[in-house]
Order: sequence, then C-alpha cells, then structure tokens
Amino acid sequence: MANNSSCNRRDFLESSIRLTLALAVGGVGGLAISKAATDDWVWQIDPFACTQCGRCADECVLSPSAVKCVHAFDLCGYCDLCGGYFIPGANALNTGAENMLCPTSAIQRKYIEDPYFEYVIDEGLCIGCAKCVKGCSAFGNGSLHLQIKQDLCVNCNECAIARLCPSDAIKRAPASDPYLIKGGFMEN
Repeated sequence: MANNSSCNRRDFLESSIRLTLALAVGGVGGLAISKAATDDWVWQIDPFACTQCGRCADECVLSPSAVKCVHAFDLCGYCDLCGGYFIPGANALNTGAENMLCPTSAIQRKYIEDPYFEYVIDEGLCIGCAKCVKGCSAFGNGSLHLQIKQDLCVNCNECAIARLCPSDAIKRAPASDPYLIKGGFMEN
C-alpha cells in the first residue's frame, strides 16, 4: 500500500512538472508570437519634418514611387487660389496645364460653391515629387503632404529614400498605425 501511494505521488509530481514546463514553454512561445505581431514596423514620412526636397519621387526602389501626396481635408481652406494647385503667378485661375503646379495633373480641382473648390489627389498619377506639397506649405495651410502608401511599399529593410532624406523625415512607424497625417484624418 505504501509503495502504491508513493508511485501515485511520484506520477503526480512528474506529470505536474511536465505540465508546468509545457505551460512555460507554450507561454514563452505565445509571448514571442504576440510580440512579433505587435512589433511590425513600416517606413513613413513625418509630414512636420519633410522639407519637400523632391527625392521621394526619384530615390524609391519602385517606379513610380510608393510616396504619394495625401490631402488632410479637415485642414484645407478649399481656396479658389490653391498654392498646391496653381503655379505661383498663374496668368489665369483655370485648369489649363500651363497654370497647374503638378507635372502629372494628379490634383483634380472640383467646384463646390463660390469661392470654394475641393482638391482631390489621383493617386495613380501622383509621382511623389512634392511640388504641390511645397506650394501648399509656402502659400497655403499645409493640408497637402507626402506619405508612403503601405499598399504600394515593399518595406525595404533599409529604405533608399530614408538614407538620402536630408531632413531625416522618413522614420519607422508601427504597422498598426502606419500613417502620420496632419490633422489626424486622411482622404485621397
């Protein structure tokens, strides 16, 4: 009888130790998996640090660049004379190519009511040259800015644009919140 109870006790202790080790190994593995899932990072442009140098259009490994202009509509004044749309000193405020700042006509100007216009970015035409962003920042309220579009970016281990950015505006951002948008709201 004493022999039988010591076997049961030994079996109980061995199985308890195995269970404890299995739970510990499983817990460490689970933590590693959850940590890996939450530590995904992507490249992004800080719109407050960007100097609109134009390198994003040329230095990205993709052609055209994964960098696109985005419009923070909640900051926009819906101006008739948009510094991101018209070239400085435009002869006429119309949609003629000679008056537009964007070299690819990626900004669409839509009439709302006098004197308000809405400016929408055609992402397929945008090359990330930053000419409109520079104009909007210089003559407007800065509602146009550049962002790396995560559905286009290949997330290089060492971003070519980040290496050459003179203002160190390209940083790593959490994949769970990849956009650094002025005003907190993005539309494209």
